[in-house]
Amino acid sequence: MRNFVANVRVSELLLEHMPAAIALFDTEMRYIACSRRWRTDYGLEGLDIIGRSHEEVFPETAERMREIHRRALSGETQSSHAEAFPRADGATDWIEWEMVPWRDEAGEIGGVVLFTQVLTDAIESKREARTLDSELNLLIDSATHHAICMLDPDGYVRIWNTGAERLFGWSEDEVLGQHFAMMFEAGDRSSKVPADQLAAARNEGLFHARSTRVRKDGSRFLADVTLGRIDDETGNCLGFGHVVHDVTEEAESLRTIKANEAYLRSILETVPDAMITIDDHGQMLSFSTAAEKLFGYRAAEVVGRNIAMLIPEPDRSRHNEYLARYHATGDQRIIGDMRRVFGRRKDGSVFPHELYVGGASSGGRTIFTGFIRDLTTREATDARLNELQSELIHISRVSAVGTMATALAHELNQPLTAIANYVQTSAALLARGGEDAIALVREALEEAGREAIRAGTIVQRLRDFVARGELERTVVSPRELALQAHELGAAGATAGGISCEVAVPPELAPVLVDRVQIQQVLLNLIRNAMEAMGGKGRIIIGAEREGAMMRFSVVDSGPGIAPDKADKLFEPFVSDKASGMGIGLAICRTIVEAHGGRMWCETPPEGGAAFHFTVPVAETGHD
Repeated sequence: MRNFVANVRVSELLLEHMPAAIALFDTEMRYIACSRRWRTDYGLEGLDIIGRSHEEVFPETAERMREIHRRALSGETQSSHAEAFPRADGATDWIEWEMVPWRDEAGEIGGVVLFTQVLTDAIESKREARTLDSELNLLIDSATHHAICMLDPDGYVRIWNTGAERLFGWSEDEVLGQHFAMMFEAGDRSSKVPADQLAAARNEGLFHARSTRVRKDGSRFLADVTLGRIDDETGNCLGFGHVVHDVTEEAESLRTIKANEAYLRSILETVPDAMITIDDHGQMLSFSTAAEKLFGYRAAEVVGRNIAMLIPEPDRSRHNEYLARYHATGDQRIIGDMRRVFGRRKDGSVFPHELYVGGASSGGRTIFTGFIRDLTTREATDARLNELQSELIHISRVSAVGTMATALAHELNQPLTAIANYVQTSAALLARGGEDAIALVREALEEAGREAIRAGTIVQRLRDFVARGELERTVVSPRELALQAHELGAAGATAGGISCEVAVPPELAPVLVDRVQIQQVLLNLIRNAMEAMGGKGRIIIGAEREGAMMRFSVVDSGPGIAPDKADKLFEPFVSDKASGMGIGLAICRTIVEAHGGRMWCETPPEGGAAFHFTVPVAETGHD
């Protein structure tokens, strides 16, 4: 290298003060010189190793280094980013190294130069690893984005390596002897920034900063700059080591990372559902704003603590068992499933919520993200809706009774009239006297009693129908259900020109239902059919077993269901009646579905409408 300082003493001083581990070897791998950092890194302080072979100093690495040295002497550059080397005490050092051949004035390979950096501690710290990696790269002559140059005490370039040529674009001939201020922007030069940096390095021993540098083509880049003062053994300043690293891409990546962090933070703060992330040991890593509102904790109070603090017993211990099972087997039972569980707020209150958990692996560990939706309001609303629906069902029964009043009056009138006639006849016979009269009176009173029981039965059925209550299932005969609904719903139908028949075989297996509610469904379908036929037609009430379910059918010969209304037939508040509320069929479907069945409508080929619903068959043990 032209104008390179030939003075061996200066070279030794440069090595002595170079902030990196460097050793110079001959062709036999004997030490010619090494830096102070080399001795410090490998515990060689106070030992005279110059002239000794590397195999003698480090016998544990002899075999490995012998092959590396042979290939370097053949002209190859050998390197490794991180390699394990055993130490004499049995421990292991992680080393990042590069070995390059050096040539004498005649151009012959005279030995090798070994650059190393101990990364053992850096393996455990990513930030330290990057720093050490950066320091090592500053010493590698072939590094694309690193430049190393030596400056004299006044800041003029004395050494310009290949990395500097690649980074700045100036060749060695163009730079040697030039002041390093040529690498600065014009504004920085006029502001005496180069002189200030030299003064800082001279006074403090080391200057480090990030600032803009300029290439030969005029382009600018963000540089990480280190200026290290180089002193001789008496403390006199011999010059400066100037190391420049292009960190433009790194800075851009950092800006991108920060932007992504801000973006993710905004999501975390605005997502409507509470979001919590934990590691595979249950420690909370993040706690969204919605989670703060839901649980009553601030993020600072919970991050770093186990998520079990948000779970009430007995689920708290189960959660710990799940994590233990996960570590042991890798079994992810709840990942990807929505579950209803309970949470515990800061004030100790327990509330229901939906929990969805997702898992992702990153950096050798698993991160779990939980999305939590409070169900307190929803379940309270559902309970209120169920209560209102129960009220509607009750109102529907009472309303149905009103529509049946006239028909029931006709039915009750017959037994009441008969009772009156029998009683009046009995009174007349008793007035006449005689044995024959007494026998006739006895017979008349028995008939009156039967008619009274008949009237009472009709009234009791009406009372049972109107009475409200919870779902109370009993085992009931399908034919009995149909007959009772027929008696209540078809009262007076024959007189009005409507034929209503019960076609349910008596041998059918019993069903397990709430008698009153299923009677209401049948009654509503019968009354709807009667209204649809306009006073004339035929209704058939049937039942047929279908596996574990019993299908009831109410078929009429009316005009049928309009195609445009078929899809909305069971929706609430949809009715084609002038005075109808449109809740009858909706309530019927709700009752049937509460029994575990379903309800639907068909149009038979012969016309009319056929409504069907299913309910479960009672398990009798022999069916």
